[in-house]
Parts: sequence; structure tokens; C-alpha cells
Amino acid sequence: MGNPGHDVAIESTSTLPEADSLSEAEEAKLMRRIDFHVLPMLFLVYVVAFLDRANISNALTLSLPPELGLTGQQPNIALAVFFVPYIIFEIPSNILMKRFSPHVWLSLCILGFGIVMLSQGFIQNYSGLLATRFFLGFFEAGIFPGSFYLISFWYKRQESQKRFTIYFCSVIFASAFGGLLASAIAEMDGIRGLSNWRWIFILEGILTILVAVTAFFYVSDFPSEARWLSETEKQFILKKTCANDTMSETKVTRRDLSEFFKDPKNYVGAIMYFSVVVPVYAFAYFTPTIVKTLGYSVVQTQLHSVPPFAAALGMCLVLAYLSDRTDSRLPYVLFSGALLVAGLAILMTTHANFSVQYAGICLVCMGAFSAGPTVICWYLMNLEGHKQRSIGSAWMISFGNTGGILAPFAFLPQYAPDYRPGYSVCMGVAVLGIVVSLSYALLVLRERHRVHSNGGTGKTHVSSL
Repeated sequence: MGNPGHDVAIESTSTLPEADSLSEAEEAKLMRRIDFHVLPMLFLVYVVAFLDRANISNALTLSLPPELGLTGQQPNIALAVFFVPYIIFEIPSNILMKRFSPHVWLSLCILGFGIVMLSQGFIQNYSGLLATRFFLGFFEAGIFPGSFYLISFWYKRQESQKRFTIYFCSVIFASAFGGLLASAIAEMDGIRGLSNWRWIFILEGILTILVAVTAFFYVSDFPSEARWLSETEKQFILKKTCANDTMSETKVTRRDLSEFFKDPKNYVGAIMYFSVVVPVYAFAYFTPTIVKTLGYSVVQTQLHSVPPFAAALGMCLVLAYLSDRTDSRLPYVLFSGALLVAGLAILMTTHANFSVQYAGICLVCMGAFSAGPTVICWYLMNLEGHKQRSIGSAWMISFGNTGGILAPFAFLPQYAPDYRPGYSVCMGVAVLGIVVSLSYALLVLRERHRVHSNGGTGKTHVSSL
């Protein structure tokens, strides 16, 4: 599905300078170069970004709460405060990235949250924790939407899902690797008079600062600005992705924002992502806590938190391959939703069988994490041009991340070990996600019918299913 829209979109490239044609072998070689230059650095950037925001979940299973005197819902508030600036500054950050270029803007953001993370290793009270979490959200605001915004201009729709998924897998990798890293750092308790949870923040902060320096030299810019491409290669990529007519767009105006928010698909798309974010963050933050209730020690808890994310990684890659192969997103979003609902149903109804409960956790992670990149790719590749994708990627992710404020309060200590309210919230949101995905598909079908009824005139980019 989606090929008619792609054919229409190709017509808009008639104004492009004619680029030398590339053979199939030359194009395959060029795509490998693009993958090498674009994806690995962005993957590494978001690994450290997600480690820095989520490592507090590992620290909370160590001695952080008693040392800082945290009581009641203070740990949950500390998790949630991150998302206030993170949500507010995502759209401005995308606009600034277009102005300053990706390699400059993203490296500055990484340096900022690396310094904040390092500082978090030396906090002495709850107020210090809140302050560092707030500024961590401020500096991280541009990384996730900015990276998807950048990737979307390097690939055509039929190539995009695998690349979006590879990038999104940085979340899964960080979630799994964070547990392994925390289990190793847990053995550093008392070194130089510092608790092990402080070493988590200090070492990961130093790692982030090193990544920031590397990112300045290795993050790729937009295709028209890439110094490692020849002019012929630039024109080939711009023509193939229908991007040349949008690269010279002027800055985003209030009128652009007004036009963007008139389209109901943009609201439905944001709710789709919200329905993914709540279970993703709930289980990214609380999988160690949930696993700990099954009777494991601190180190065993960190190690047993890894397999659910490994299963999610495998599911993501399989669905990405199938999605690009069929040029379709909806069936795979619905399949991921079914896995999520099944896993939550197991966790809500089973309380004395470790193997079944652990399988439920794996299903939840597989469903939630595999839905994420498919939903983002589906929505973002249906947007046209720099302005729409700049606004849209930030809007979708900023609205969706309001779920990150809800998620920390889903699994409160008083509800352990059954966590029925948390699982119920995730179940409700999962069902909502299935409903809004079907609604988005109906809106896409309505738009495609309208475009084809008009003979394909008046719109050069048609949304896909």
C-alpha cells in the first residue's frame, strides 16, 4: 500500500536539476555510505541520552532514596519533572536545529545534558535532584525529535522503516545496557567515598561529554549540506526523496503553525504516540522495580531486567523488515498493540507464577517498543517538507511525552507487588492506541480518496497506510 502516493510525490521533482543516473550497484553502495554516516552516530547519541534520563530507575533500587531522604511520591515526582521542559522545548529545538545545522545543535545539546548528568552525581538533597532532572529534560528536548526529523530527509518512504527502527532500538539497547552497566557499577560502592548510585551518574556523565565532542565531527547534516557527498550524489538523494523543493523553505511562521494544526491527522498521530509512550516509559523506568518484587537481589534484578528488552529488540527488527517489504505500517502497529494487551492481561491476572509473569513482562516490552518506531515512521513520513516535518516530529513527540509525566505514577510502592492500578492504566492506554491507529488510517483513506477524486492535483504528497 502507499505506492500511488509515492508516484504522485515523484512528479513534484520535475523542477530538480537532472542528476546523473546511478546504476543499481552504485545506488546500493551509496545507501551503505549514507547508513554509515547517518545512523551510527545518532544511535550512539540517543543511547547516552536515554541512559542519562532512565538511569535513575536503577539508582532508585540502590541507596539513592535513603541518602537523599526521599519519601512518598518524591522519587516519582523526580522522574516526572524531566518531562516538563522536555515537552515545552521540542518544537523550538527543531526550528533551531534547522538554523544552526544538526551537527552543531545536537552536539551542544549533548554537551549540556552530559554536564548536568555529571553534576547529578554530587547532589545532596531532593531539591538538587529536581533541579538536575529539570535541566536534563531541557537539554535533551531536541535529541529525539531532531534525529527523526533529520533521518526522514535521507530516505524515501519504502526505505525508512528499517532506519527509523534501528534508531529507535537505541532506546531498547539503552534500557537493557543500563541494567548491565548498573549491575557492574553497583560493585563500586564506597570507592573514593562515593555511593554506587553516584558513580552511575558520574561515569555516564563523562561518557556523554565524550560523545558530545565526537558528535560535533560525526553527526551528518541534511543531504544538501553533507560535505561527504558529491554534487551528483546530493542531487540523486534529493530527487529520490523528493526533498529538494523543501530544502530552501523559509523559517517556520505562525501561519505555518496554524495550517499544521488545522489537520486532524496531526492530533490523532500525537495521541497514537502518547499511547506508546506510557507503557514504554512505565516499563523502561519500572522493569527493575517490578522484577525485584519477584524475589531477586539487587544485582540479579538488574541482570533479569535485560531479557525483556532483548526480546523487544528482536521483534522491532522483524517488524521493520516486514513493514518496509510491504510498504505498510497499520498491520504492524495493530500486531504490536495485540502483544501489548496480551502481556498486560497476563500481568493483571497472574500473581503467583514467576515464569508466566516474566513472559508477560517480555510481551509488554515487545509490544510497546515495537510499536514506537512504526508509529513514528508512519506519521512522520506522511508529512511533507521541512516545515511540516520540523513541526510534526516535535509536536508528536512532545505531546506523546506527556505520557512520560503519567508513567512514573503508574507503579507506586504501595501497589506492590500486584501493581494493578499501573497495569490498568497501561491497558487503557494500549486499547486507546489501537482505536486511534484505526482512526488515523481512516483519515488517511479519506484524504487519499479526496486526492484521487481530484485527479491528484493540488497535492504532491499523499499519505500512506
